[in-house]
Order: sequence, then structure tokens, then C-alpha cells
Amino acid sequence: MIRRIIQINEEKCNGCGLCAKACHESAIGMIDGKARLLRDDYCDGLGDCLPACPTGAIQFVEREAIAYDEAAVLENKKKQLSDSKDSCLGQWPVQIKLAPVKAPYYENASLLIAADCSAYAYGNFHQDFMENKVTLIGCPKLDAVNYSEKLTEILKNNAVKEVTVARMEVPCCGGIERAVLTALQNSGKNIPWKVVTISIKGRILDKKSGE
Repeated sequence: MIRRIIQINEEKCNGCGLCAKACHESAIGMIDGKARLLRDDYCDGLGDCLPACPTGAIQFVEREAIAYDEAAVLENKKKQLSDSKDSCLGQWPVQIKLAPVKAPYYENASLLIAADCSAYAYGNFHQDFMENKVTLIGCPKLDAVNYSEKLTEILKNNAVKEVTVARMEVPCCGGIERAVLTALQNSGKNIPWKVVTISIKGRILDKKSGE
């Protein structure tokens, strides 16, 4: 079948590995210091890897390729999870209401703000979402607080370089997304952000981003 899929220019690739980390489907791997598309059927064609590449080595092409195989991707994730025993948690505390508004670990950090339930629904949450990020978690329904004020102070008082929101598909999780987007606006800074919505079955349903 002809479909949209990524293409990697090895001459432009500097071997940084950021695209491989950004690919939730593990379609990209590092071989001999270069990024390679490992399997066509692991590439969903959504392109999370494109903005992660600092050299512009990745682009979309339309070509003959095997269809995206979600079942194979999930099976591979399960295998990765069973093989991995290391936690990617890099700081403490993690609850938004307990987190300090200023700390050294925020400086130049990629910040993950996650709904409590997301780590339970998504099997490979540590490796796919938390790795190399400062993680804050909360549930606006259970905490019954507006996180936006504290998150605004965190963004104002620290040099956070990007923000990722991991939320569930359920309506109550909209509260954490709204709080983060409000905080980003009120911080007065142009910080790149991304929102990833996860289903109760552990599938990524939607991704959106902005600055």
C-alpha cells in the first residue's frame, strides 16, 4: 500500500538520538551512530520525531510500505517493559501540590505533567514519557484544586525548555490540560508544549502541540 511514512537522511543525521526517544512506537533506532527506521509497520505516520530532530534529517514521504501494525507495536512495548526494570523518575516529590515552585532540577528541563491514571493505563510510561524529564503528577478531580497558579509560578521561576501533558481520554482529565495551558499563557514565556491523550486501554488517541 502507498502511505505516508518517515524518511531519514543519514548524511544530515548527527546521531543525537532525540528522534528515537520521541518515537513512542520504537520505529526508530540508533545503528552505527545513525538514526534508522527499523520497521515500516511500527511507523504510524504521525511524525513526533520530526520536531525532535535538530538537523532536519527527517521528512515525510509517500511510498509503498507495510500498514501500521498497532498490535505489533503494543507487543513490542510489552516486551520492552518486561525487559526494563529501571525507574525513570528523576526527582521527588512528584505531586503537583507538593512540588516546590523553584528547584535546580527544573533548570533547562523537559517537564512532564501527567494525570495520575495515565501511568497505570499506558504500559511503558516510564520509558516513553518520563525518561529524561522532570515528572509532576496530579488529578484535578480528586485534589479539587486549580493547578494553574502553582504551575504558573514553576514556569515563571525556572528555565523550563518544554512541557508535555499526559492525560486520559476521560472528561475530568481536561482539567489538568486546561491548567497547564493556562499556566503556559500566564507565565509570559514562549515554551513549546505537547498534549498526549491516552485511552483507558492504553492507546495514544491524540497528540497536539504548540508554543
